[in-house]
Amino acid sequence: MKIRDLFEETYSAVIINKVRSGLTILGIVIGIGSVIAMVALGAGAQSSIAANIQSIGSNLLTVSPGAARGRGEQVSSGRGSAQTLTLDDAVALKAIAQVKAVAPQTSGRYQLKAKAKNTNTNVLGTIAEYASIRNVELSLGSFITEQTTKSSNKVAVLGATVRDDLFGLGADPVGQSIRVNNQDFKVIGVTRPKGGTGFNNQDDVVYIPLTTAQRFLTGNNFLSAISIQAADQQAMTAVQEEITSLLLSRHSISDPLRADFNVFNQADLATAATSVTDTFTILLASIAGISLLVGGIGIMNMMLTNVTERTREIGLRKAIGGKKRDISAQFLMEAVVLTFFGGAAGIVLGWFLSWGVSKFAGIATHISISSVLLAFGVSAGIGLLFGYYPARRAAKLNPIEALRYE
Repeated sequence: MKIRDLFEETYSAVIINKVRSGLTILGIVIGIGSVIAMVALGAGAQSSIAANIQSIGSNLLTVSPGAARGRGEQVSSGRGSAQTLTLDDAVALKAIAQVKAVAPQTSGRYQLKAKAKNTNTNVLGTIAEYASIRNVELSLGSFITEQTTKSSNKVAVLGATVRDDLFGLGADPVGQSIRVNNQDFKVIGVTRPKGGTGFNNQDDVVYIPLTTAQRFLTGNNFLSAISIQAADQQAMTAVQEEITSLLLSRHSISDPLRADFNVFNQADLATAATSVTDTFTILLASIAGISLLVGGIGIMNMMLTNVTERTREIGLRKAIGGKKRDISAQFLMEAVVLTFFGGAAGIVLGWFLSWGVSKFAGIATHISISSVLLAFGVSAGIGLLFGYYPARRAAKLNPIEALRYE
């Protein structure tokens, strides 16, 4: 059978049963569309998480105080609340070869007041280098400087959320005063909105000089964390090991398991987040793939019905010299064409679903070329897989018995 004849026969067979063909294609459309949308949702979530992690700083390592230990006992409270890090530790870390910048910090939650408004937020004492290490950008004014830190000046840089809470949405509070723990501070800047929640919320925070925080708020010289920027991504693991070794030596600790500090590697968080989102994407795609299986079964059911309805036609074709491979190719082509058009329509549906989720639900989505190619491959594969048995059954029909079929 010529290729042209094969396509003409396939077209005629599909068009004759428009409703049945349409319903069969619908199963493939829903399946392909769902898979593309779910993969796009997972890819979007992964990109969004990666961007959020990157927004807290590039090549970032963070040292936080752990639980100081005595002889087999924990002397202080849990991780992050102990007083085991000092400014001298931060200064010592600057000597590590592949460390680009170090920013010691101390933080706590305080009540803030401005005119008739007040709010409770995190007040973070740090130095000028913190802005570059943690990618803090300003929309108004300036950040903490080396001079304000040396002089222990009572100046403050407001996060966007704090500014909105105290002075109103989009206001310019630079030059005005706020009260922190009954101490007056002059506002010198406002950070650019970043969003985020929890530890990554850089909008609901107030930055003040480290020395000011230690003198007027905490009353001690201990740090709540040290932010460290490695020279590049490849150096992060080596820098982490050197930080651990140096602090163990400075704190006179011989057993790393008894360390009174913790070193957090941003790359580890990114790897863990990627693993979670990959698993999430696979789960969503697998659930959506069930509809593809159902659609494939629908293809097989339709083709078996076609074989039964066209038994006499098959017998006549074989009686006048039609070969098994021609009969098999005809029915297999019909199955592939149905799934191919279903796959094409499914890609369009998947794009609209992804766009709708991004537009109306505010959830980032990302459709990749690989997912589109996968959709075409899967649709063609389903046609071959679920069309093979009906095509083989048609090809094996006995022409005499087929011609006698009523």
